[in-house]
Parts: sequence; structure tokens; C-alpha cells
Amino acid sequence: MSMTAELNFYLHLQIKQTLNRTIIHQQKYVKELVKKFAMESAKPIDTPISPSTRLVVDDGSPSVEEKFYRGMIELLLYLIASRPDIVFSVDMCTRFQSNPNETHLKALNEF
Repeated sequence: MSMTAELNFYLHLQIKQTLNRTIIHQQKYVKELVKKFAMESAKPIDTPISPSTRLVVDDGSPSVEEKFYRGMIELLLYLIASRPDIVFSVDMCTRFQSNPNETHLKALNEF
């Protein structure tokens, strides 16, 4: 295999090579996710989910579609490759894939 040009994108990873280092990030992927889930007007926050936040299986809120919730989880799991700050939050939300409700979806939308 040979490369004819500089590597810029690979599996949703953006790669920037300089003489001293190589930087890998997923800025374009994040922008695509924000657009896909119509969150352009969302405000950025410093901490995705507080460690004191407790999600429960059934808090009485309406259920949401499992396929949609799992799709969001799948996309965020790929994102944690370059965003270790959201690992805890994504892990908390993955526990409720079999019966998600609006509270879980709201927590998922906070990152």
C-alpha cells in the first residue's frame, strides 16, 4: 500500500501532521453529530454529567425509542476515542439501552 497524498481523514478521525507531531481529533465528526441530532442551538457545558447524578431504571418518565437511543450511544462510543472526558457519562447512559426513557435521553443529550 502506498500513499500518494498527505493523510487528512481516516475513519472519522482528522489527522494533522506537522514536523514535530501528529494531532488526531474528531471535530468534523462532532459537528456532524450535532447537526444529525438537531442540537445546533445547544449550549456547551464543562462537565457532561456530574458524578453525583444518578439515573434510575424507571423514574416514571415516558419511554423513548430504543433504536434511536442505541444509535446515539453507538455514535458516542466511537467518539470516546478522542474524548476521554465523556467516557463516564456515556457509560452511565449505556446501562439503560434496553428500556430508555426521556430522563436517559436528556442525560445523553447533555454532552
